Amino acid sequence: MARAGKVYVQNKYAGRIYESDEGYVFEYDSSYIADSSAVAVSLTLPLENQIYKSNSLFPFFDGLIPEGWLLGVVERNWKIDGKDRFGLLLASCRDCIGDVYIEAEI
Repeated sequence: MARAGKVYVQNKYAGRIYESDEGYVFEYDSSYIADSSAVAVSLTLPLENQIYKSNSLFPFFDGLIPEGWLLGVVERNWKIDGKDRFGLLLASCRDCIGDVYIEAEI
């Protein structure tokens, strides 16, 4: 089973990011797109009813992952390899600074 995360924007469920055989996929939830107050996750992922695919982790989501000493804490506490960017995203981006956070699907 592929790993996945629920993406929230301003505390509203906005969509889902998950691993695929080709890399990563992000798609907005249709009810979120229909909400007149909905905003895009990022400028690189416009609020559209389409499936976004990437061979590597989308730069916006990669940018949510902690850096420096905090990254070291995440790697040690959750025993996640620093090269597993998606694992780091799911483990550490539940309480991010800013409008977007990720909740790992179990």
